[in-house]
Amino acid sequence: MHDKIESLFREVLPKADFCSLRYVHEHEEMVGVRQGVPEPAYLGDDAGVMITVVDKGGMGYAATSDCSRAGLGRAVQEASYWARKTAGACVVDWGAFAMPHPRGEYAGPERIPWSSVPLGEKFDLLREECARLKTDPRIIDWQAALWHVRMDTLYLTSENGRVRQRFSYIVPGLSATASAKAETQTRSFGGLRENCRQGGMETLEATGFRRAAPRIAAEALELLAAPNCPSGTMDLLVAPDQMILQIHESVGHPLELDRILGDERNYAGTSFVTLDMIGSYRYGSDLLNVTYDPTRPDQFASFGYDDDGSRAEKVFIIEGGILKRALGGAISQARAGVPGTANSRASGWNRPPIDRMANLNLEPGASGLEEMIASIERGVYVQTNRSWSIDDSRNKFQFGCERGRLIEDGRLGAVVKNPNYRGISAVFWRSLAKVGNAATAAVMGTPFCGKGEPNQIIRVGHASPACVFKNVEVFGGE
Repeated sequence: MHDKIESLFREVLPKADFCSLRYVHEHEEMVGVRQGVPEPAYLGDDAGVMITVVDKGGMGYAATSDCSRAGLGRAVQEASYWARKTAGACVVDWGAFAMPHPRGEYAGPERIPWSSVPLGEKFDLLREECARLKTDPRIIDWQAALWHVRMDTLYLTSENGRVRQRFSYIVPGLSATASAKAETQTRSFGGLRENCRQGGMETLEATGFRRAAPRIAAEALELLAAPNCPSGTMDLLVAPDQMILQIHESVGHPLELDRILGDERNYAGTSFVTLDMIGSYRYGSDLLNVTYDPTRPDQFASFGYDDDGSRAEKVFIIEGGILKRALGGAISQARAGVPGTANSRASGWNRPPIDRMANLNLEPGASGLEEMIASIERGVYVQTNRSWSIDDSRNKFQFGCERGRLIEDGRLGAVVKNPNYRGISAVFWRSLAKVGNAATAAVMGTPFCGKGEPNQIIRVGHASPACVFKNVEVFGGE
């Protein structure tokens, strides 16, 4: 298929300054068992092409699911038409940007292919895990699921650029909901599908999927009798499965360069970050080191090249608390005149690439978990995101968690339900007092990062250790 598409693309190339083709083929499967009953398996298959044309300073694009010569030809004609129509009328001169013409391949890890395990065995596994969640009559809903996506992409340019990439994504899910005396609590396997990896069925072992069900059920029941989290200003020990949301919302989204430039203002808010902050702004304490690293193969959003052909590389976004660069692809970097990253990404063949997070990680520090707990006189240990809210400047935030434990005089205490906390990003990260070591860290992410108009839902990876923040506003439920 790829050779055929390449041959047809070369045949329909327009007379223009630049032309690219991005072919994407996604095949997804989802299997689940709820309350011991297998749910209908979901199968999806989607493929198509995006054509981009740059000519005389204008840019146009067109997408099609018709990969015949006629279909590609019509898409090239439409993209060329819009390139001509926008020449001289764009906010930027697209012809001034040097578009890359990369050549290479990338294949993500997959030791035990999804397809090598029969469907019946997958359902058997899920039935077994589902049964392990139903430990008590008070468990009123319980479910286990697996979601797999195989993606194959081809990127071609008019100057003989050619990149082929292949990916396998696994997203396991477990949850148990307990109810008694008008109280209902849910415990999950890392929140909303956050235990996600690239790889094959071997990732179930790496994520701890087969060991998690009894703990999830026990903690859901435990929360029924737990008191509400106390309210007040106190120290906060944040587990990795909550840190990933903290990184995502209060570092990742504010630092997207197109958002800083104002492109995202009408849909999902602008950013409190401005261009003049890059290189000097104190984003957090000296302990804050954040990297953008799509080269890490086990993470959810790893790749060899972004969707505009820039080669993936690991770079520091924040180092020693100082903002070093924004999350902006080649075009945004050229527009803004600041360094960025290889993060121009599209959610599918029918969307243009925009600035997106990929693997955005908080680098481990030197503190062990016991040391971090011992450093807190009064505080709470929070785990697993449950709710989130952030203002239109991506600055003020309020997050809710599934589970908390009080910390008093350097010791873990009682379990509490409905722990929530709020803050201002520009202040919160400067209160970072301890960063956990590698033993406290976890690799996670999300398949549901939304941005763009029309909306694009994309896969993002995050890795983080546990962290301690001082003097945070914490509050519980009613």
